[in-house]
Amino acid sequence: MSPALFPLFADMRGRPVLVVGGGAVAERKVQALRHAGAKVRVGAPTLTDGLREAAEQGAIEWWAGVFEPGWLQPRTWLVIAATDDLAVNQAVAATAEARGIFANVVDDAALSSFQVPAVVERGALQVAISSGGGAPMVARHLRRWLESLLDDSWGGLVALFTRQRARIRDRFPDTGARRRFFEAQLAGPLPRLLRQRREDDAARYLDSQLAQATPPARGAVVLVGAGAGDPGLLTLAALRALNEADVILYDRLVSGPVLALARRDAERIEVGKSARGHSTAQEHIHALMLEHARAGRRVVRLKGGDSFVFGRGGEELQFLRAHDIPFEVVPGITAALACAAYAGVPLTHREHAQSVRLVTAHCRDSLDTLDWHALARERQTLAFYMGVAGLETIQARLLAGGRDAATPFALVENGSRPEQRVLTGRLDALAALARQHEVASPALLILGEVAALAHELHWFGQAPLGVPPSLSAKPDGATLAHAA
Repeated sequence: MSPALFPLFADMRGRPVLVVGGGAVAERKVQALRHAGAKVRVGAPTLTDGLREAAEQGAIEWWAGVFEPGWLQPRTWLVIAATDDLAVNQAVAATAEARGIFANVVDDAALSSFQVPAVVERGALQVAISSGGGAPMVARHLRRWLESLLDDSWGGLVALFTRQRARIRDRFPDTGARRRFFEAQLAGPLPRLLRQRREDDAARYLDSQLAQATPPARGAVVLVGAGAGDPGLLTLAALRALNEADVILYDRLVSGPVLALARRDAERIEVGKSARGHSTAQEHIHALMLEHARAGRRVVRLKGGDSFVFGRGGEELQFLRAHDIPFEVVPGITAALACAAYAGVPLTHREHAQSVRLVTAHCRDSLDTLDWHALARERQTLAFYMGVAGLETIQARLLAGGRDAATPFALVENGSRPEQRVLTGRLDALAALARQHEVASPALLILGEVAALAHELHWFGQAPLGVPPSLSAKPDGATLAHAA
């Protein structure tokens, strides 16, 4: 994929801009540029009535004729080619590129060095939407949706804050305190007063808020479950916490798309743990939470999956409680739920599994403490977390405990992410198949009769690898076909 475009709001007041073309499309571009205060020159053999009138009134300058390189004078800031002549458009783009001038060729992203976004405007507030030039109708559709969502009061809100900007910065020199002040105002009555066209009341309210004494900042920690990787699985509470955070302490398994939803200026500190690589000691994580919270910052402790399912969230809350640090917990969709759902494996099924066990297989010590005879019982689903390194042991212990060798399994690698892979098979082939397909962490092992449904109920990503496993005969004669 091509790199993302760099979003940029340009101050065009009094700056020379060239528009090549004199038709309806060119006229729309000229209107937008004039609205931004640009000094517009139009080069074209003929003009629309609207452009001709603007030229006659001196609002724009008209250069009659066909494009020639001399039109791109040294102080031209940017050029827009809005003609239906491909050769002319190519000449404009090539000349601009050679002279280091930004160029936009309408409806031709390949020739353009910048794109003109779809814009929603509310006073000084502008929301610009771009598809990178590839799908302008999608951007326009989103703009129409935002037009209905954002009322005119947003422009008044920006204007009010702009008038008080210097006073607000003096009142709250600390960036975090200033941001919290803004958040409090946006969550208070100020937007409602502006929607009701009570501008004077809104101004007086903001004055009163600025005159109040500021309580000393007190930090807090929010334990946030980031889920298995798909950012669409974040809860609204998790998204709010990420957007309010000053500091984010995140685990290795937190996906990039989830981190991308956090505030851009939040400090990000990786505190991941790995069985085979660099790990951050739990005591160091505790120290970081304490340091930043005592400094008055909002700390998000961001964990893959759910904080309370093999995430040591309880230990971290005990530490915070012992040090009188306020906290809250935002649950996440744990890996067993997310990976099973995205792999098409129901964790329970009334004919095959009446219970689910969540098991950690982090290391040999944890495997040695498990009751393998209880885990080997039929009609239950086992979900092994962090078990890639221990698959041979898991296979051997379950078989020794009496689990049927033909028991189906589904091994879900990178569950819920675009690169998800699902490997299926029988328990007695588990370790060998995982080695053959080079399954790597993060991966979740789902073992039990329900795992055989992965092929039938597949819906996300690539189809499962391996031969669809079948169920052994059961005392009640249940089969997958019967269950379906």
